[in-house]
Amino acid sequence: MRLRPNSLIPPEYNAYYLHGEDEDAIFEAAEALLAAGDKQAHRLRVDINELARIEEASRNQGLFGPSTCYALIRNAQSANPKQTDHLLRLSNAVLDDNRLIICAPGIDWKKALNKKMKAQSDVAECEFGKPDESSFARWLESEISKAGLDVKQDALLWMAESLCGMRLAARQMIERLSWYDNGRGAEIGADVVAELLGERAPGALDEWCHAVAMREARAVGLARHLLRNQQVAEVQMISWLGTRMQQLLMYRWFASQGDRNPLMAAKVFGDARSKVGAESKAWAGAELSLAVKRIVDAEKLIKGASVEDNITVIERLTLDLIEQGRLSV
Repeated sequence: MRLRPNSLIPPEYNAYYLHGEDEDAIFEAAEALLAAGDKQAHRLRVDINELARIEEASRNQGLFGPSTCYALIRNAQSANPKQTDHLLRLSNAVLDDNRLIICAPGIDWKKALNKKMKAQSDVAECEFGKPDESSFARWLESEISKAGLDVKQDALLWMAESLCGMRLAARQMIERLSWYDNGRGAEIGADVVAELLGERAPGALDEWCHAVAMREARAVGLARHLLRNQQVAEVQMISWLGTRMQQLLMYRWFASQGDRNPLMAAKVFGDARSKVGAESKAWAGAELSLAVKRIVDAEKLIKGASVEDNITVIERLTLDLIEQGRLSV
């Protein structure tokens, strides 16, 4: 059965197949389906090569066993023929009160899995098409309103144009705007949005991000140059660096899953497309997760959670990221 994206919640079916070009919207809907329902349910997030984990949760007593269980499969578009057959069997064996959510962003419409899943009468199918700018702008305006922010209309439209389709990046941007506003409720114009999105930035800012991503010692000198000589706002440096490290993290994940185009899947754009591959080799996966958390913590300090000088916060952040072993301390 075919459903519209706005009719997925509240959940009414045991199995869902989510596909289409809007990857962020697919995963947002999938997480909402996973979260809804029994608070005590066992929740699983698995990749296509981990289907056995779903069956293990059943303890050989049906698909999920006697306890309520919800499972989310993140990358069904990568399924080989054997995994496709396995997935079809699972989708037809979901017991009452349990839930199976199958995500296949960017799947080829001719692929066997896509055709067979759409033909399943007991599987709720929903396609997320590529978002147009106007619908994305409406979604963005709604999210900004929920965050209690007052963003000028021209700035909002500019954000929608710059971030169209990238819901995760938009949510991160809204979070940065919230830290900037700090509960004042002040009107936020295009000048602030441009600073946080990095549209107004010296070339040395991208060079600094690259040096940090490559874990090079020269990153410390570049940070000092940006802060002391070019007077770049600390929040802009955090915004750029946070985006780059998120891109590295997602690139590594998609590459490890055998994605045919991890750069596109990770939404790497601009000059970063020629650098992220080399930068990712400087990090272990666990280190990247710690790096992203460390950047978030530094952003909080800059927004008033510390009495330390902001320049000191940025310089210490740079050292923590480029020196081996400091992130685990």
